[in-house]
Amino acid sequence: MLLSFIICTGLVALISWLKTRRTRLKTVNDYFLSNRSLGFVLVGSSIFLTNLSGNLLIGENESVYINNMSVMAWGMTSILAMLVVSEFLLPVYLRIGAITTPDFLEHRFDAVTKRIVSIVFLASYAINLIPTILYGGALAMNGIFHVSQHTGWGATTTCCVLIVIIGISGSFYSILGGLRAMSISDTLLGLGMMTGCLLISYYGFNYLGHGNLLAGVRVILHQKKEHLNAIGSATDAVPFSTIFTGMLLMNLYYWGMEQFIVQQALASKNLKECQKGIALACVGKLLAPLILNLPGLIAVHLYPHLDNTREVFPRLISDILPGVFQGFMASIVLGAVFSTFNAGLNSSGTLFIMNIYKPWLDKSGKQKNDEQLVRSSKIFQVLLTLMGCCIAPFIILFKGGFYTYIQMLSGFFTVPVFSVLLVGFLTRRVPPVAVKIGLAFFILTYASVILVFQPPMHYLHVLAILFVLTVAIMLLIGRLFPLKVPYQAEKHPVVDIQPWRYRHWVSALLITLMVLAFVLFSSIGIAGR
Repeated sequence: MLLSFIICTGLVALISWLKTRRTRLKTVNDYFLSNRSLGFVLVGSSIFLTNLSGNLLIGENESVYINNMSVMAWGMTSILAMLVVSEFLLPVYLRIGAITTPDFLEHRFDAVTKRIVSIVFLASYAINLIPTILYGGALAMNGIFHVSQHTGWGATTTCCVLIVIIGISGSFYSILGGLRAMSISDTLLGLGMMTGCLLISYYGFNYLGHGNLLAGVRVILHQKKEHLNAIGSATDAVPFSTIFTGMLLMNLYYWGMEQFIVQQALASKNLKECQKGIALACVGKLLAPLILNLPGLIAVHLYPHLDNTREVFPRLISDILPGVFQGFMASIVLGAVFSTFNAGLNSSGTLFIMNIYKPWLDKSGKQKNDEQLVRSSKIFQVLLTLMGCCIAPFIILFKGGFYTYIQMLSGFFTVPVFSVLLVGFLTRRVPPVAVKIGLAFFILTYASVILVFQPPMHYLHVLAILFVLTVAIMLLIGRLFPLKVPYQAEKHPVVDIQPWRYRHWVSALLITLMVLAFVLFSSIGIAGR
């Protein structure tokens, strides 16, 4: 197992190095955006793998084991969100030549708003994204390789050691290779992930059916059918009603405004390739339940009384796959961890250098060339990695499901930024002061509600209510103190922004398949009694 893991991991790293060793990374455009040269396969693979982190592998399978398939809603509704972003938001970013998503806010409001939102992004990555990725990766590697059993270390010690190892080794991709190296490795890992889905399905059903594949399928379809239901009730981790409130908001933000996701799309060679790449990522989301949810379903039947539910996915991989495939799957899981981790580091470096450090240099009258800026970005990424390694072990103290922890904490950052960007996109007279008041109101109120008052309401509904109130406050201020001169969008495209002619037909097909997925996993589908 260990040998196949080393070979597969080393092979991905070697191919990525061979493909990028002659690529110059001396300018910020080269380092952060791969000189805007990515085709749709690289764009789609990067977006999909950046999202498909160890957190999802651990968290969604745990949620299926504890509850049911209702957690699938996060991925399925992402398809609708991605298509909306592809049609309406990305053309705006490419039209103004944006490098970061807050660049739009400088055009729409002012430089201070851009700086504030960039700081919110960086706080989100430092406190939530980077630590949870490292923690999820450590759980997965310990579960597959049984590190704590072989070493005799406690769970916390093992977690800390693996977090440091993953953090240090994973940062090399971003720090040394830039976005292009990450995109190439993501494409290879995407192919590996699809192969892994087939392996898990085959061996999982075979194991469950005691050597009979069809018998294993029948077990899933006819026993404990309540776990097959994707239409969550009010008591489930993801009630179905939340799809139309907080989940919709968070998905639109994530796919259309989250820097470490959007940066993959901004690196495309033109809008057509960008939209095709997003469609490819949507196909990946349709297939994702095979690895994000199916192992959890199988585990329901194999481990009826599992103490540590966060071990569902890695334990299943360790139990059902032959040794050589365990190593292969471990390398894919680690690659998924690296993918999201590196994207978070690279986008953090982009935000810090372009939106905070460089403007400060310009204001101070200091000058640094692109090579010096790239070097500063690498130093910042090293510091961010060290910070993430320090914060990650404390996640073990949270009770209530790893995936729930990730989404609840991200609410502090995602929805307020989404509110600001949405108002910026849809209005022309709301002034910068409204944005600042809106951000402060949302973050302080959400913190009070979740940490102090803790109302008997799902946190996604809380997010939706606060979103409406925040937008209303900004609109009211805009009505009372409107801009004297309405905002007029400027155009500074650096790539061709001609859209993909078949995007509407493909979007209709993808949305139809998304709806059919919910029908399949419902009381009128395979979850029916």
